[in-house]
Amino acid sequence: MKKAAVVWFLFVAVFIGVVAVHAAVAKGEAPEGGRAIELISWGALGIVLVAFGCEFVDSTLGMGYGTTLTPLLLVFGFAPLQIVPAVLASELVTGISAAFAHHRARNVDLRPGTRAFKVAMVLAGCSVVGTLAAVLIAVSIPEIVLKTWIGVLVLAVGILILVTIARRAAVRFSWAKVLGVGTLASFNKGMSGGGYGPLVCGGQLLSGMESKNAIAITSLAEGLTCVVGVIVYLVIREAFPWGLVLPLAVGALCSVPLSAFAVKKIKARPLTIAIGVLTTFLGIFTLLKTYVF
Repeated sequence: MKKAAVVWFLFVAVFIGVVAVHAAVAKGEAPEGGRAIELISWGALGIVLVAFGCEFVDSTLGMGYGTTLTPLLLVFGFAPLQIVPAVLASELVTGISAAFAHHRARNVDLRPGTRAFKVAMVLAGCSVVGTLAAVLIAVSIPEIVLKTWIGVLVLAVGILILVTIARRAAVRFSWAKVLGVGTLASFNKGMSGGGYGPLVCGGQLLSGMESKNAIAITSLAEGLTCVVGVIVYLVIREAFPWGLVLPLAVGALCSVPLSAFAVKKIKARPLTIAIGVLTTFLGIFTLLKTYVF
């Protein structure tokens, strides 16, 4: 695992270097309807800080990076076709990096062959099936129906977590539940781009995984899932938003060690309650955003 970590962080260093070169060459160019960003500017610093905060929450509670970051970047004036690939690319490096950090902090054992590693691989594998199914179905479903579905589902998972905690009920581990959660979460992400973290992290708790394990596994699975999305965008798009990827990746990566340390210090029950509360809030927020805002 140590060799894998060294190789990975060398890759991250090379990735950041390549992104910096591409961003410098682009010189602040932006697509139609989007926003340009200079590498050395107050705007870039602001994005670094926002990404830091969003990723800290995500790596500490297993959810919230894309859900909170995307609307903020829209407010900043970036176009959706800039935001989505940039968020995917930054989450690719930070998600897997967070998994290594959690393993290093002993929040989880992700050595090949352990249950946690197998669960992460199953969840990542489910993403292919779920995403393909989503692409085939999403074209015929109204957007409001998709958003309502995700909001109700995430809200239900949050409530179930809180009810389980209140009843102090023991949840037995189930591979069938893990498969169902992985496919459903990736299906939602493929249809609308959201709902992955809350469903995967919350669903793991309902499948019998311990909270600290669930957070680390979610980071690894989501990072691996983003690989597919990044490859697709690199293939179909002429211009990739490297100028936005760089501050997002730098800010998010800086939060990873602090997140692993925070999870290590927080006890399992308060962490589980926090996950349940945040999942419930995100479900309510999704529904309010769909019908009220």
